[in-house]
This record gives sequence, C-alpha cells and structure tokens, in this order.
Amino acid sequence: MGRTRDNAVQAIQRAAQPLEDLNDLDRLLDLIGESRIVLLGEATHGTQEFYRLRAEITRRLIIEKRFDAIAVEGDWPAALRVSRWVRGRSTEASARQALGGFERFPRWMWRNTEVVALLEWLRAYNAVQDNPAEQVGFFGLDLYSLRDSMQAVLHYLDEVDPEAAQRARARYGCFDDFAYHPQAYGHAVSFGLREDCEREVVTQLTELMRQAGRDLARHGTPRGEELFYAQQNARVVRSAESYYRSMFAGRAESWNVRDRHMAATLGALRSHLTAQRERPARIVVWAHNSHIGDARATDRSERGQLNLGQLVREQQHDADETFLLGFTTHTGTVAAASDWDAPVELKAVRPSRIDSIERLMHESEAGRFVLPLNRSAPDALRRALQQPRLERAIGVIYRPETERWSHYFHAALADQFDAVVHLDQTRALQPLEHEHPWEHTEEPETYPSGL
Repeated sequence: MGRTRDNAVQAIQRAAQPLEDLNDLDRLLDLIGESRIVLLGEATHGTQEFYRLRAEITRRLIIEKRFDAIAVEGDWPAALRVSRWVRGRSTEASARQALGGFERFPRWMWRNTEVVALLEWLRAYNAVQDNPAEQVGFFGLDLYSLRDSMQAVLHYLDEVDPEAAQRARARYGCFDDFAYHPQAYGHAVSFGLREDCEREVVTQLTELMRQAGRDLARHGTPRGEELFYAQQNARVVRSAESYYRSMFAGRAESWNVRDRHMAATLGALRSHLTAQRERPARIVVWAHNSHIGDARATDRSERGQLNLGQLVREQQHDADETFLLGFTTHTGTVAAASDWDAPVELKAVRPSRIDSIERLMHESEAGRFVLPLNRSAPDALRRALQQPRLERAIGVIYRPETERWSHYFHAALADQFDAVVHLDQTRALQPLEHEHPWEHTEEPETYPSGL
C-alpha cells in the first residue's frame, strides 16, 4: 500500500502544472481546447479562490473562445434577473441589486464579492458588443423556485394571452398555500394527505410549448426570448413538483430529479442559444464537484445516483465536446453554515484525511497546480488515480466534528474529471451581507491579479 501511495504522489509531482497566479491558466485553456460545454466545479460552496479562478477561466472562455452563456447551480428566475442586468435590460443600479433575487438560503453562494466582480465585468463586456444577440447571459439550472417560477409564468401570460393566464392560474391553484411551503406539499402528497399536482403542471407546460408552434405557424418564428424564459419557468414548476414529492422517497431519487432537471435545462438553453446565433452555442457551467464530476466514478453510483457531469458526457457523441474541471483543497477556511437555514460562519477546514485524494495532492508539495486527467495525462498518473480513494465535499453546511461521514465519499479521480485544480490552502468567500463575522482580505483594486 505504501509503494502504491508513493507512486501516486510521484505521478502527481511529475504531471502537476504550476498555478502561481491567474497568468498561469494558459495550460488549462489548452487542455479545454475546443470543448463547447465546460463544467467548472468546486470542492466547497464557500471558497474564495474557487470562485476567483472560475471567474477568470470564464472571462477567458468568453473572450478567446466566444462562449455564449454562464449557467450556474442557482434558480432560474433569480439568475434571469441577473442576466437582464448584465445585458443592460433592467433598471437596477448595480450588480448587488440585481443579485437580490437570491433570497433563500444559502444567499452567500451568489451574493458575494467574487460574483459581483464577475457580473460588473460581464456587463461592461456586453455593453461594447455590436450585436445584442452576441451578448453573454447568466442563467440558473436549479429547480427550487416553485413559487417564483409560477408567478413568472403567470406574469408572462397576463401580458401576451390573458385567457391562457386564467387557465394557468386555475392549474397552479392546485398548490394552494403549499407554493410557499413546497416541502410541506411533498410531505402531504407522500403520506396520502392530498392529491398531487403532477397533471396540472404537465398540462401547463405542454400548453406553453405548443404556443411556440402556434407562433411559428403564424409569424414564421417564435416571438423572442420571453416565450423561452416562460417555458423554462414552466419546466421548473414541473420538475419542482416532482422533486418535492420525491424528497420523501429517498435521497437518490430526489437527487436524480434535480440533476436530470439541470441537464435538461442546460440542453434547452444550448438549443435556444444555438438557434439564436445560428452556430453551436458554447456554455460554461458553475456547480459543485458533486454535480460536475462524473457520478459513475464515485461510490454514489452504487446507491443509484447520477449527476449532471455524467449526463452531459452521455449525451455527447464526441468526447472532446465537454470538459469537466474539478477543484480540491487541503486546508484553510470556508464560508459555511452549521445547519440548514443557519447563519453563514467563517469555519476552519480541517487538514485532509491521510487516506484521501486531497492528502496525495498535499504530499506532492506542488502547492497550487493544474493536474490533467484526460487523454493528455500520463498513463502512470491515470493508473495511479483510477484507484478509488476518499474525496471531500463541503457544501453549504460544514460539520468538521463528523467530517468523515458528512463530507467524504469514494471516487476514482482519473475517471471523474478531465482535469483538477488543487489549491493546497484556501480562504473563505466574502458574503455581501453585513452580518458576516469577517472582513475583506484584499483591496478591490488588486482584483483579479492573483489568488
């Protein structure tokens, strides 16, 4: 076992490509090549360097490779509000105001200083594009926005088809007050306390999808982006209804509903942008490693779980069409809560376990580096990292006292990602809200010069 471990550390040392500052990303961009769907992970939802690196990679993808959109692990209505702002189509005065739709826990995932800096850059970039159709949007892949998405559908129909709006209100009325408490809806349906609303939400989605066909027959083209946005909100309602029902059937089922929805949203967005631009669309995705890294390379697949990265890979005919980038860290600090809906805290990240992937990275003494894992990687490295090892995942909740059981799972890193960025020591993300217990650690004018 010791020799196997030593061989893995040596293979990492030989293949590691230094990442001392943001100027060292050229090698990573070369690895990404001509991939049209680039999925950027994170080992935590609260690490500053992960956000900063993803932002810089995203900038370069937009400038150098003509990427068309950013799609994030966030709700569609809240992200669409941001998208309107970065494209100069809202009256909100700032990125902070535009992020106001991210109201529910965990707000700091998107309401933080790194995201604000990226959005301000994106708005400036979009402002100088000659063709508005070439502007880059910001979209949400998630499904938690049951109430907000229903309201968005109704708002759209009130403006374009009042009679259809009345039908939609009657269908969505099935939820009654449960729209404000979707988990209670799922509980009531699961235990036979009320009928579900599946038929109503499917019928509403079907009617909105047919509207595109009617527009095409009448006008020769569907009427702009707003119909697509409304259709996507109707898809969210359908998926959210299924998700909240499945919550009480087991973790694997609800997880799969969510990641299938993310994959379907990504596919719909890509088709929409491709039709707009009359060329294959390119999209960069931001989500946690647990959604990005191919689930087939983890022990979660044994429990029946799939994920976004797996689905995206399976849907592509060309292996070079997609690129999955993971992120790891050994120790430092993180912005996370102790329980769901609890306040965000500045927490110390324990040094990684001796039997983990992160500890191998740490023992390589390479510090901060990019590790290629796809076909360009050395055979010795791939063989060494195809052995399943523990890998850490910190989400919006971090419980160091139960870390082994709360935050580690087994994964074969070489099959999980196309490349990994390892940052040996990292620091917590800076939330926008004033109640946070820590201060800015870098002056804004130095952004984004370094890590």
